[in-house]
Amino acid sequence: MLENFKINLKEIDKIKKISRDEKEFRIKNLNYFNKVGFPDKKIEDWKFSDLKGIIYKNFDKLNIKNINSKFKNVDLINDFDHNYITLVNGELNDINFKFEEKKNLKIKSFYNDNFLDRIQDNPLINLNHALSKNGYLLEVEENYRFKKVLVIYNLFTENLRDNILNSRNKIKIGKNSELHTIDLVINKSKHKFINNVYEDIILDNNAVFKNICIQNEKSEGYFHKFSKNTLASKSKYSSFIFPSGLKFNKFDLEFNLEGEESECNLQAASFLGKNDHQEIKTRINHFAPNCKSYQRVKNVLNSDGKGVYQGKIFVKDIAQKTNAYQLSKAMLLSDDSEFDSKPELEIYADDVKCSHGSTSGSIDEDSIYYLMTRGLNRKESVKLLVNGFLNEVIEMIKSNTMRKFVKSKLERHVHGY
Repeated sequence: MLENFKINLKEIDKIKKISRDEKEFRIKNLNYFNKVGFPDKKIEDWKFSDLKGIIYKNFDKLNIKNINSKFKNVDLINDFDHNYITLVNGELNDINFKFEEKKNLKIKSFYNDNFLDRIQDNPLINLNHALSKNGYLLEVEENYRFKKVLVIYNLFTENLRDNILNSRNKIKIGKNSELHTIDLVINKSKHKFINNVYEDIILDNNAVFKNICIQNEKSEGYFHKFSKNTLASKSKYSSFIFPSGLKFNKFDLEFNLEGEESECNLQAASFLGKNDHQEIKTRINHFAPNCKSYQRVKNVLNSDGKGVYQGKIFVKDIAQKTNAYQLSKAMLLSDDSEFDSKPELEIYADDVKCSHGSTSGSIDEDSIYYLMTRGLNRKESVKLLVNGFLNEVIEMIKSNTMRKFVKSKLERHVHGY
C-alpha cells in the first residue's frame, strides 16, 4: 500500500563508487524519510500543500528504479543562439558550449561533495540526499562572462510512469563572472511521476547570475525543487519563474546574502487551471549590511486551481541598511479557485527598509464591461486582462528576445483557459 511507502536500505547498496562517509550520510537521510514519510500539513512549511494527501490521491504505486535516459531527439530552440546542456530524467546527457572559451568553465556529471551532519526538516530533501545519483556540476572561472545564454533542457521520457526521480545540481560562479541560464522543462511522458531536485548555487564576489524557469507545455508531472543560494559581496542574483503547466510544483528557495551590497531579485507569474497546485516558498536571509532583495509573485487561478506563496525575510542584527521588498497578488477567475499567502518579516536590525504585502480578488467586472462595450466578448476580455496582469512580470525581463520567448510559452497555458 502506498500509505505505508518505505524504501529499503538495500537501494543505497546499489549506488556505485561512494565512500563510507557518503554511504552513512545517505543511510541517515533515508532512515529519516522512512520515519517521517512525505510531508503533510502538520509540517509548518507544508501547511498549504499537503503533499502526502496529494500523492496518495493521485498515485497507486511509486517506483524508484532507474529509467533508461538515452534520448537523442532534442528539439533545440531556434529563436536565439545559445549554449546548452541536456538532462534526461535528471541525468547529464549532452553538452554544447560552442560559443564559449571552454578553458574558463568546467562541467561534469553529479557528484556529492558535502555530507551534512544535520538532518534537514524537509523529508523531500532527505529523500534526495539518500537516493540522488544524477545531475551536474558547473563551475565558471573568475573574470569570465558567458557570451551567450545557457539553456538547460530538462527532458523527461515517455516511459516515465509512477517514478520518483532524484537529482542534485550545483553551479559555482567565480569572482567577477556572469552566467545567464534558462531552465526549460520538456515532458514527453503522458503519465504521472515525481521529480525531486536539490540545487546549490554559489556566487563569489561581484558575480552575476540570471535565470528563467519555464515549462514547454502542460504535463502530468509533480515537481519539487529545493534551491540553496549563497551570495558573496556585490554579487547579484535574478530569477524569473513561470511555473504554469505542471500538475504540482513547489519551489522551496533559500537565499543567503552573506556579503555586503549583494542583491537578490525574484519574480514569478503563473496561470493555474483545473487541479493545478503551485507553491513558491522563499526565505531570504540578510546576513550582511547594505543588501537588497525584491520579490514579486503573481498568480491567476481558474477552475479549482490552487496557488500558494510563503515568503520570509530575515534580517540579522548586523545587517544594517537592508532594503527588502515582498509582494504577492492573485486574480481569481472562479469561486472554486484558492490562493494562500503567508508573508513574514523577522528583523533584528534597526536601520532597515522592509515591506511586504499581499492582495487577492476576483476579476474587475467594470473592466470586463468596458472591454465588451468595445466589441470583445467576455472570454476575450478576460484573456486580455489576464495577459496584462501577468505581463507586468514578463516586461521586467530586459532582453527583447527572452521576453518574446517567455510570452509565447506562457500564452499556451493562458489560452487553454
